[in-house]
Amino acid sequence: MQTLPRLVFLGTGLMGDPMARRLLGAGFGVTVWNRTPAKAAALVEAGAWQEFLLSDAVAQGDIVISMLDSGAVVGQVLTAALDALPAGSLWIDMSSTRQDEAQAFHALLAGRACRFLDAPVSGGVGGAQAGTLAIMAGGSEADFERAAPVFAAMGRATLVGPAGSGQVAKLCNQLIVGATLNIVAEALLLAQAAGADPAAVRTAIRGGFAESRILEVHGERMLERDFIPGGQVKTQIKDMHNILSAAASAGVSLPLTSLVTERYDALAEVCPHADHSAALLGLERLNPGQRLGTLPDRLP
Repeated sequence: MQTLPRLVFLGTGLMGDPMARRLLGAGFGVTVWNRTPAKAAALVEAGAWQEFLLSDAVAQGDIVISMLDSGAVVGQVLTAALDALPAGSLWIDMSSTRQDEAQAFHALLAGRACRFLDAPVSGGVGGAQAGTLAIMAGGSEADFERAAPVFAAMGRATLVGPAGSGQVAKLCNQLIVGATLNIVAEALLLAQAAGADPAAVRTAIRGGFAESRILEVHGERMLERDFIPGGQVKTQIKDMHNILSAAASAGVSLPLTSLVTERYDALAEVCPHADHSAALLGLERLNPGQRLGTLPDRLP
């Protein structure tokens, strides 16, 4: 039998914890590390080995996976881990960062005879728990093949181009998600304000051209006013600004994305930790006296 690679998982927060659990369930040996050690402790009961020093953690792995808050944090952790990283290691960054950050991480690791894939994900906490994440990978075909069994435990992976391309794909995903969340909120609020039953309208238009995963999942969240986070407002804001940065670098104007970014920026101080379907709350603030349904808000 082929020996499974030893994995190191850095970052065991909202997404990292269930992703690490999927890897443990698939039979991988997993060492976990988190900047806040208590957040990784629960994974020990699931079979993981916890290290408290970053250098001790990365020294043990064939493949290192990072799932961290931002490109800046990934850069800090990667730089701190570099001297302890064995030559030939493959670092898979599954965080959401900018394309230029991912390319810089690739160059930094290549200089130490290590490999790199940027492989951000979509699917939220539910997808992480179910092992159905969409994984968008940038890097070489050889490194992608090396990572294939790891990716298979967490979802469906697609190689979309060289290093940095995974982040481009994730930004395209988040562009569509962010815009669609706002449009679904507008449709449901309009339905109610114009005298229709918004839940019935959602049911009526599902199955037609307006059907989407956003309408299915987040439309229901909005109707139930359930803003306990899967994906957070603060994360969506970060992604929207990264999209605009990528567009500027590519010389592309994205006028609708600029408007969506403004809408999320308006929520930055109001409910940064709420689910990104809280786009509805921002819309209601623009429409005093209009509120979808009568249920109380569920907020973190």
